[in-house]
Formats: sequence, C-alpha cells, structure tokens
Amino acid sequence: MNLKTAIQTTDHLEDAEKTGVGKASLPTIKVYGLRPVVPFISVCSVCSVVPTARSRMNRLLHALIVFLLALGSLPALAAPKPLTLLNVSYDPTRELYQAYNPLFSKYWEGKTGEKVTVKQSNGGSSKQSRSVIDGLEADVVTLALAYDIDAIAEKSRLLPPDWQSRLPNSSSPYTSTIIFLVRKGNPKGIKDWDDLVKPGVAVITPNPKTSGSARWNYLGAWGFELRRTKGDEAKAKDFIRRFYKNVPVLDTGARGSTTTFIERGIGDVLINWENEILLGAAELGKGKFEIVIPPSSILTEPTVAWVDKVAKRHGTEAAAQAYLEHLYSEEAQEVIAQNWYRPRSEAVAKKYADRFPKLELFTLAEIGGDWQKTQKAHFSDGGVFDQIQEQNR
Repeated sequence: MNLKTAIQTTDHLEDAEKTGVGKASLPTIKVYGLRPVVPFISVCSVCSVVPTARSRMNRLLHALIVFLLALGSLPALAAPKPLTLLNVSYDPTRELYQAYNPLFSKYWEGKTGEKVTVKQSNGGSSKQSRSVIDGLEADVVTLALAYDIDAIAEKSRLLPPDWQSRLPNSSSPYTSTIIFLVRKGNPKGIKDWDDLVKPGVAVITPNPKTSGSARWNYLGAWGFELRRTKGDEAKAKDFIRRFYKNVPVLDTGARGSTTTFIERGIGDVLINWENEILLGAAELGKGKFEIVIPPSSILTEPTVAWVDKVAKRHGTEAAAQAYLEHLYSEEAQEVIAQNWYRPRSEAVAKKYADRFPKLELFTLAEIGGDWQKTQKAHFSDGGVFDQIQEQNR
C-alpha cells in the first residue's frame, strides 16, 4: 500500500458521483500532504452504495485505513500529553532544583512512561506564598518555613490544614542553619551573634516581611540572646533592636542579600542560610571571603507541599505528590547534600558529614513555640519587628 494507491480512492469515488451512483451518500475522501484526514463516520454511508459497487469501495477504504495506520497518524492521537509542573520556591533553591528536576523526570518517565517538565519560580518565601494566594498556579510549593504554606492553606484553601502530616519529618525533606560570611581577614573580628550588634558593624540580612531566611536570621539572633539571658524577652527585644540598627539595606530575599554583599560590596557581614553562604564562598567569591561559624545557631526546616486544588485542575496530582515524595529517596538526598543542604537520610548525612560545619543547633520550639505563635508575636503588623523598626527611626 502506498500514498498513490490511497489517493486513487478519491478518483474512484468522484467517478461514482459523476455517474449518479450513490451520489447522495458517497463521501469524498481526500489526503492532505502526509497527514491524512479521514471522516471515518462516513464509512457507514458507503454501505448504502449499490451492492455491485460496495465490495470494491470497502476494499479501497480498508486499504486507505491500513495506509494511515502505517503512517502512525492514528496512534499519535492517543499519545499521552506531556506533564508540566510548576514548583514555586524560595530564593536559594535554584541550584538544588535545577539538579533535582532532571533526576525526577527520569524517575517518573521510567515508572509511568509519562514525560514531565518542571518549571521553577523563585523569590522571597513570604512573597512567593502571597503570589500563590493571589493566583500563581503552583502544583507544588517548596518554601522556607511552614508558616508560608500555612498561609496558603488558610487564605486560599488550596490544600488542607494538616498538609504537614502527609510527608515525613513534618514535610521537611532537608534542613539548614544560619551562619555568617565576612570579608577576607575578618576586619571587624566577628565570631558570634553578639558581635553583630556592636557599633560600626554593617549587617546584611533580608526583610523578614518578605523573606523566610530573614525570619530565620531574626530568630537566630533572638534565640541567642534569649538563651544567654535565660528567657529575658525584654533583653532579647533590645538585642534585636540593636541588630537591625546595624542593617543598612533590607533586600526582599536571601539571594538579593547575597548579591548585595558579594557583588555590590556592601556590609561587613552577611547573615544567611548555611547553604547560601557555603555556595557563595565556594563559587561566587573564592579567596575574597571567610566563613564564620557561630558556636550556636537555629535549626532551619524548609517545608514542601503539593497544592491539591491546583494539581487536580491541571491533572498533575500523582506527579506533584511523587515529585515531593521522591525528595526523600537516597538518590535525591545525595543531590540535596551536594547542594549544601543537610539531608534527612542518616546514611547520606554520614557520607557528607565533612561538608557541613559542626555547631550547637537550637529549635524554634525552644525559643518561641510554633510558627503560628511566632508569626503573630514577631512578624505580623504591629509585632516586635515593626516595633523595633519604629524605635530605630
């Protein structure tokens, strides 16, 4: 069977029409280039042709259908549609998910046969949360702290309030902490949190109103003083006031603060995610900076969730859930460690133990309770941060 034979079918049908045989019921079947278009429903009408013509017409139509199948036109109609996921994340995860996304795509295609493409959106964690609430169609969110996902659940109801119970470690597949980066030689002699409130020290940290890392930075400082003064909140509040008195610019996110310090040359010390500072020292400014590890800092726990209602609307529910579940796999935990995040897997953590500095880590629960309480007390309108900013004006 070839294309010429198939095209001849049209001629036979047109001849039949010219002679008046079955004129009202015979379809005209035409082939356009290499992508045939066949009104298969019209095959039934061919059956109304007089018996002497019917068998010949059926043979020709059957040959044409075989030809189309050989071209692969019909199977193409049933091919699965490629999936696309949107991961709305916070600032410093660009490199992590650029490495993880191809790993997941390969895993998902091997498991299901479906191709999946993952697109990224990065920015300050709180700002990203607000974007999803305002309509950004995220299939999954991978944000800096639990409260930013809580806000999506509460304000938009796109996912259930108990979202943290759906994945291990309260939906936190990796952790980090807060450390310092200073200029070569450490000219201001910065060693611990209390050095950051000394007069003349310019501290670079993002805005806690828009950035998740900024809130962790704030809580690292607050926790240091609260623990040192055995729970004296008045002293901790004054410490935070002096801390922000030394901040010359508040960027909207962690990556913006890194750029301000490393590329723009502003400030004496950068306070940021451990992974961001280790990356910055290793790749963005070799030989120009020194890492300072304070004796103690806060354990930071970024969290992840699939956005149920958006994923359902997109038809990506299974892939979105698997995308986050696979973060806990050993191969994904390797990628996490290689990108300077602390893995949850004990085996992978042991393998990469030399990659991460050792320091005492305290938790949010030790210094402020949960995120709902902490957000209301410190970062909501009129909270401690607004109060100390007003005092510093």
